[in-house]
Amino acid sequence: MDEEAVFRIAGLHKAFGPIPVLRGVDLTLKSGAVTVLMGANGAGKSTLVKIVSGVYARDGGAMILAGEAFEPATPAEAMRAGVVTVHQNINDGVVADLDVATNLTLDRLSGKGAPLLFNPRAVRRQARLVAERMDLTLDLSAMVGDLPLADRQMVSIARAMAHEPKVLILDEPTSSLSSAEANRLFDLIDRLRARGVAILYISHRMSDIRRLADRIVSLRDGRITGVFEGEKLDYEGAVNAMLGQKINLNAVAVREGGQAILDVKALRIAPTSKPFSFTLGDGEIVAVTGLVGVGKTALAESLFGARRPLGGQMTLDGRAYAPRDTGLAIASGVFLVAKDRSDNGIVPDFNIYENMSLPFLRRLSSFSVSRRDRERAEAQRQIASLAIVCRSERDEMDMLSGGNQQKVMVARWLTQASRVLILDEPFQGVDIAARRDIAKKLRASAAGRATLVFLTELDEAFECADRILVMSEHTIVGEHRNSQIDMDRLLAEIAGQHEAAEQ
Repeated sequence: MDEEAVFRIAGLHKAFGPIPVLRGVDLTLKSGAVTVLMGANGAGKSTLVKIVSGVYARDGGAMILAGEAFEPATPAEAMRAGVVTVHQNINDGVVADLDVATNLTLDRLSGKGAPLLFNPRAVRRQARLVAERMDLTLDLSAMVGDLPLADRQMVSIARAMAHEPKVLILDEPTSSLSSAEANRLFDLIDRLRARGVAILYISHRMSDIRRLADRIVSLRDGRITGVFEGEKLDYEGAVNAMLGQKINLNAVAVREGGQAILDVKALRIAPTSKPFSFTLGDGEIVAVTGLVGVGKTALAESLFGARRPLGGQMTLDGRAYAPRDTGLAIASGVFLVAKDRSDNGIVPDFNIYENMSLPFLRRLSSFSVSRRDRERAEAQRQIASLAIVCRSERDEMDMLSGGNQQKVMVARWLTQASRVLILDEPFQGVDIAARRDIAKKLRASAAGRATLVFLTELDEAFECADRILVMSEHTIVGEHRNSQIDMDRLLAEIAGQHEAAEQ
């Protein structure tokens, strides 16, 4: 084995029933190196991670950790051996009903050698050490369930760091982090790399990959299709190997909006924020971008009736629009694809077509009896249109990859006609191919409505939008047509330096 290799996977196989998921995967993680794993949704990334972290048993192949056979039967065994995973689903890494301090020390409290009696002072003392190592400044007594998504993610990562791992696996760790929080994570990864930790980083964010990657490994259909390393990494080659084809990520034919559908005037969504105005036209897709925490979700919820704005007026098709709740927004034709599909989107106990039709059961019912044939037929159309990978519309949601679950959430709100379709981070945790499918569907179906997409990643906005609005400090500070954009001005607005950009 390579002397630098801390962890090696050889000929790994896994199937679920007759369906092969991993087909002889070979992967080496080197000491002090960040290996980025790229793969389309359904390529086998999640299955690979779950085998390594002790959730699934493998069907064939071998794993070797520090020169010895590695065969974890549970996640706890993997963790004790020094292989620690931070999963994409934040709720897998934290316990919402416990405070921050207990979450940070939970594994010590429940693992081997755990104290017989719970000592709150000792817990807080240990938690403070973990938090300081991570530069985490949260209130240790705060309940994790009350924290914003980004803070819960930081708690999950800090909890993993407490184990001082030999191998650290990070699955889309920056999907809910602000730029400052992501940079804090990157600094920590640099320190771990310097200490010889082998890191497997799963991401499709090119900004993350360019900042961190020493090597890139591409996975497609359960097989490794490319390994890219050296002084100058071939990012385009890695994407092409992941997809099995070349794609043009910037092929947006910018369109002008038609007749005004939604008109927002002097809206104020936070006590100290400045009022702002914008108009959405028929057939256009408008992206709202900005850093995490600048008010994108607050604006989305204000438009959807989930919160009341503090001032301003809105008109929908020329008539006053001020929904008191989400039901009235939906009845008015304003739909929202929520940000967090695990908390606000999917119903795991329902199958695909039941999830798609859930908000519209009254429309699909006759004499209070749901028209299942209509539900299934519409689900079949959306599955084909969005290239959702499944056996049929009857598949349970937990059988789908994260990207395909996200496609179902988008499809849900496309099964019925809307006047305004709002999507809050629709590409979060979604690979480039799935992102392309969703963007293509949004653009193909844009006529007859206005589409508003809230995004943190600029490249995602460039790939789908006709116009780009920039938010900072809970207000709109810039507007750009998605053609020949002044990048210096755009970046200054995102960084909160919009006054300087206007001079």
